[in-house]
Amino acid sequence: MEKEKQLAWMRLDNAAKIYPAARRRSWNCLFRLSASLTEDIDNSIMQNALDITVKRFPSIAVRIRRGAFWYYLEEVEKAPSIKSEAAYPMARMSFKDVRKCAFRVVCHKNRLAVEFYHALTDGNGGLVFLKTLLAEYLTQKYGVSIPNEKGVLDRNEKPKKYEIEDSFLKNDGPYSSSRREATAYRLKGTLENDGYLNLVTGILDVNAVLLLAKQYNATVTEFLTAAMIYSIINIQNRTTPNKKRQKPVKILVPVNLRKIFGSQTLRNFALYITPGINPRLGNYSFEEIIKSIHHQMGYEINAKNLASKIAANVGAERSLILKIMPLFIKNIAMKAVFNLFGERKSSITISNLGAVEIPDEMEPFVTRFDFILGEQALCTNACSVLSYKGKINISFLRTVKESEVEKEFFCFLRKFGLNIKVESNKR
Repeated sequence: MEKEKQLAWMRLDNAAKIYPAARRRSWNCLFRLSASLTEDIDNSIMQNALDITVKRFPSIAVRIRRGAFWYYLEEVEKAPSIKSEAAYPMARMSFKDVRKCAFRVVCHKNRLAVEFYHALTDGNGGLVFLKTLLAEYLTQKYGVSIPNEKGVLDRNEKPKKYEIEDSFLKNDGPYSSSRREATAYRLKGTLENDGYLNLVTGILDVNAVLLLAKQYNATVTEFLTAAMIYSIINIQNRTTPNKKRQKPVKILVPVNLRKIFGSQTLRNFALYITPGINPRLGNYSFEEIIKSIHHQMGYEINAKNLASKIAANVGAERSLILKIMPLFIKNIAMKAVFNLFGERKSSITISNLGAVEIPDEMEPFVTRFDFILGEQALCTNACSVLSYKGKINISFLRTVKESEVEKEFFCFLRKFGLNIKVESNKR
């Protein structure tokens, strides 16, 4: 008899280890990337394209398995079947589902979406997967020849070793920085009884936002972060008028480490910084906030500071005691660490993937890209941003009924004269 194929496996990267350990029923730990096409998608051709594309991504076409000491990734026997859209994006993926396949592909009319369990990759790695899948689909359906550039990989090429490396282990610094931070103001609301996820997307002219940010000597991420802090301070002023009882308003901002450290990995390689303002010190104008955020982010985002943050995470992983500790004890310890140093240190996340670029040959077929950050473990809201073809899409996903945060944020942006088209899945 022919021997059964041995399925390949690999360790989780350093950032990925926290996700299965700190999981809970209410935490999806997903993110979604999607592309809208000029015509409705042919699901049978998309399935063929997916069957080919997954072979190029051995660190994404996997399931999560439980070992004696660590969780690990194991390749799936075949690509998952294309799914139809649920009642809302990123419907819960149970850990039972993750053990079968840790990502899913969803097609609805002209929209292709891929939802990733965050232990597989980050937004930048996920974007390469989406572009490559899209290129294969367009090649099969329209016979268009698409060059392997701008994040589109050659599907006939074997995966490169550097694409699946754990870049955290190669770039830790000699000194470990402290994880201690002040606890941030927490947004509150009425949880949806049935777990429904509310999505609101604001669409703006990217050049108008760039010009506005430039007027404040800031990047788009710095401008949006400052606008979010200003908005949340207004909310806290209403809920907690006594300044002495207020808490810092801090934003969790993911930083793509690939350019900083010269990595081409397709696995997780991002760290988080938490710039913020302490309103107990007094009333802040927007100009004061954006100036402070610009300097905070400038200080934090450099190779030496980030390497010290990597060292703090990698050092724990290399600890002999942690290595020999049984997985069920690791889970307890890592969940406790996450609760202490995770989302409690920020009021909301803003993840900006920047401008999406694709080969010129693909552009006539693709009208739009979207990025949605999944529900957070402890925070009620999450914000994600990307731009494409002159438009910047700012998406809010929330687990609560109240839309106070996005209303405050978009109303504040309108005061600058920005035109905003707002879309929602409100039921």
